Amino acid sequence: MSADLELSISRVIAARPETVWTAFIDHAVEWFTPRPWSTLRVDYDLQPGGKADVVMASPEGEQHAYAGVVLMVEPARRLVTTGAMTEGFVPQPGDMAFVRIDTFEPEGDGTRYTALARHWTAEAVSAHRDMGFEAGWAAAAAQLAEVAERLERGA
Repeated sequence: MSADLELSISRVIAARPETVWTAFIDHAVEWFTPRPWSTLRVDYDLQPGGKADVVMASPEGEQHAYAGVVLMVEPARRLVTTGAMTEGFVPQPGDMAFVRIDTFEPEGDGTRYTALARHWTAEAVSAHRDMGFEAGWAAAAAQLAEVAERLERGA
């Protein structure tokens, strides 16, 4: 895979990988969409071919639903999803098809969280970058860190 077809963000979170995974999966509505947007629903069926569906809302209340599929699951280590297909590996059209790879690697007393978006074309990378990939995904990762660190403290 050519690195020029990828966009990614990475940060260290002050929580164990298992805690970051729990925040990622069980508390996704708290962090998934950069504020002031909100996440109304995240529905994962954590098995290959299972759904990876998200419903987001703009500050004005406009809802955006995205249906996807889980490609690979390694609990507390890696989740691979795509919106290029829906549950059961049914292909679907769309302008923003990419493979999303979220990894949770131990680093010191915390976790190196990385979110990677692999695209099919340079045009798709450019469009995703122009939509604000870096700022948006970094904001979501910061929100994930807030939730995971709160859970790690037992709060």
